Amino acid sequence: MNRVPTRDRGWTRALNDVECPAGRLVCFPHSGGSAGTYRDWSSAMPGNVQLLAVQYPGRADRIAEAPADSIAGMASHVAAELVRLPPARTVLFGHSFGALVAYETARALQSGGEPVHCLFASGASDPWSAGGGTAHESTDDELWSALRELGGIEPEIAEDPEFRDLVLPALRSDIALHETYRPDPAPEPLHCAVRCYYNTDDPLVDGARLDAWAAVGTGRFSLRAWPGGHFQLLADPTELIDDALDALAEGGVLR
Repeated sequence: MNRVPTRDRGWTRALNDVECPAGRLVCFPHSGGSAGTYRDWSSAMPGNVQLLAVQYPGRADRIAEAPADSIAGMASHVAAELVRLPPARTVLFGHSFGALVAYETARALQSGGEPVHCLFASGASDPWSAGGGTAHESTDDELWSALRELGGIEPEIAEDPEFRDLVLPALRSDIALHETYRPDPAPEPLHCAVRCYYNTDDPLVDGARLDAWAAVGTGRFSLRAWPGGHFQLLADPTELIDDALDALAEGGVLR
């Protein structure tokens, strides 16, 4: 298979410079988020782990593109780029909406003969519980207010009407894909470990039901919780990153 380095555009962004990675951490943003969400994670990466983040269309340097029309379609594009990269043990991390895109990407990679080594799902219900809801039908004011209440936008820029108008289309599109998502009812299990993270005060996640994520993979399942709301793990990711890297080391990805 011919493999080429990541390009400046497309679906993935390299956030550190690792020429011959032993491991690759691919991060998927939440609804309305961008690859820049994970930029600060680069300083915590070991020298042999490449950090990539997915850039969905309709935001940041892809602002002129139409938003995606399905999670499975997004996953197929990301998987197509990842298989062209130099070989490395690959793990996927997704927060909220990003966890579903990461899951579908893992399925796409496995069906193409390149299974991932671990799936990290953060702040998200399992695929079979994720769909439903009508938030994407809310007014702009209602949607923006809900995002602010969750802590998904910095207070100092939340009042900027131009910024709001720039972010809302992608946010609404992502939420619509999330709420209308219907996974394969009987998928082939992923041949990898699955690790879940959530915050105990997250109103969007029922921690008692997160064990259902164990069904998506045949490998080891584990669950870790911290105090805080829906975006706390991203606002203060130090423990999350350390925990994820520890989990990678246990699986031999960093050795």
